[in-house]
Amino acid sequence: MIKLQVIGNLGKDCTVNTVNGKNVINFNVAHTEKYRDSMGNPKERTTWVECAYWTDKTGIAPYLKKGTQVYVEGTPDVRTYTTSDGRQGAALSLRIMNVQLLGTRNNNNEGSDGTYHPQPSSYNSSAATVSAPEITEPADDLPF
Repeated sequence: MIKLQVIGNLGKDCTVNTVNGKNVINFNVAHTEKYRDSMGNPKERTTWVECAYWTDKTGIAPYLKKGTQVYVEGTPDVRTYTTSDGRQGAALSLRIMNVQLLGTRNNNNEGSDGTYHPQPSSYNSSAATVSAPEITEPADDLPF
């Protein structure tokens, strides 16, 4: 099995459809990678992933709005097609097994034009460790 994990922002609001009696939530996720070219100029490359989440648990759908940052994982599929001008194209799609909301548009990250501007966040694993409380009672004095 091949598993693909993506963290990115939704490009538009999701849609919920029923296909052959099963619910499917469709949405697309964009991941933008920033890098420098050989001349040192800053560049961006955005990869779009079409997602299909086949589930009876459609309660997450109202939260899958344009600009929301999500983590999704699932099995990938590449669909090839021919454009109207005869060129070959390919689209990456993902059959979702797990989706988690990471951020919303209401995090005060909206610009004056109403567009969503996500703020980078970092996770420090050493800051997340919690030490066990010190035991001050004798070990043979059990509460039961």
